[in-house]
Amino acid sequence: MDRLSNTVRPYAWGSLTAIPELLGVEPTGEPQAEMWLGAHPGAPSHLDRGRGPEPLSAVIDAAPERELGPAAVEKFGPRLPFLLKILAAGAPLSLQVHPDLEQAEEGYADEERRGVPLDAPHRNYKDANHKPELICALTPFDGLCGFRPPHESAALLDALDVGSLKPYVDLLRARPEEAALREVLTAILTAAPAEIAATVDAAAAACERLGGDHAPYAAIARDYPGDPGVLAAMLLNFVTLQPGQALFLGAGVPHAYLHGLGVEIMANSDNVLRCGLTPKHIDVPELLRVVRFESGDPGVLRPEAGTDGEEVYATPIDEFRLSRYVLAADASPRPQLTADTPQILLCTAGTVTAGELTLRPGQSVFVPAHEKTEISGTGTLFRATVVA
Repeated sequence: MDRLSNTVRPYAWGSLTAIPELLGVEPTGEPQAEMWLGAHPGAPSHLDRGRGPEPLSAVIDAAPERELGPAAVEKFGPRLPFLLKILAAGAPLSLQVHPDLEQAEEGYADEERRGVPLDAPHRNYKDANHKPELICALTPFDGLCGFRPPHESAALLDALDVGSLKPYVDLLRARPEEAALREVLTAILTAAPAEIAATVDAAAAACERLGGDHAPYAAIARDYPGDPGVLAAMLLNFVTLQPGQALFLGAGVPHAYLHGLGVEIMANSDNVLRCGLTPKHIDVPELLRVVRFESGDPGVLRPEAGTDGEEVYATPIDEFRLSRYVLAADASPRPQLTADTPQILLCTAGTVTAGELTLRPGQSVFVPAHEKTEISGTGTLFRATVVA
């Protein structure tokens, strides 16, 4: 078992204070958006086994079966298949969607065949993998997840009394669900920039005036004035997670994180198709190929009781499995963690002992496959591993 040293990414949407408060350090004055835990080449965690700090990715590359276990290597290859994060949103992230595995493989192969550079701003597929993800709230956490029923979106837009929104309202009320959602999102994203910006500004002013259910979109518009994603956001379910609740974001589901602190875990991929709330490239045809135009409940997850006090966030994929332990000082017997696959343990509250290491909020360890670890203390510990 190895203590990890992790990188904090300073994306512009990050909170100035949430991650420093969790870590018990002074803010830097710069946004601190995500702390990455894992072996992603963009910012791998580091550990020290007596030779000085080494990237976790290099340690795994040197002996993948020893670190990951034969079952995980056979199923996912010689790499850690997930990335764990602490995510702190101080402003909305881009409205986005992720491809399924087949779409990612096709899209990546196509862009490779056409010679699109990996670092090109218009490149959609950085790799050939899908990117399902799970966000678990540590504080009240606001987000958008999946389409609302079209009649609900129509009512929300109609109440703004903005004339240029009437065609969208009519489509949402008159067309079958899939066609209505596809046609309205397409119209929003392909409208003339000056015209859609004026509509967004009028809608934002009405949202400010009305408040209530419209208040979240007024806040989004303050961060992204004139952005068509403000209108696209009104097609989606708004949800507030309470601490301990989670959302699973599967392929094709449009979503955005708006505000709050959470633990996020995802398959190790960088494939994102954006549909608003961003100055970055939006590939409308490819986006429309990937989005699932169906409404539904956002599906707030609550942890399911497992053995020895483990609480599991059930998801339908195998690249990651996230669970947590809420430990009390007098817990007996102490949980014994072992797996045929690698684990990352992350403390988010209190003081937890894992093996011989003491963890405080924001601190973490990497546990190689087949290594047994006893945990104790008073606090909350998240456990990330693999289903193999």
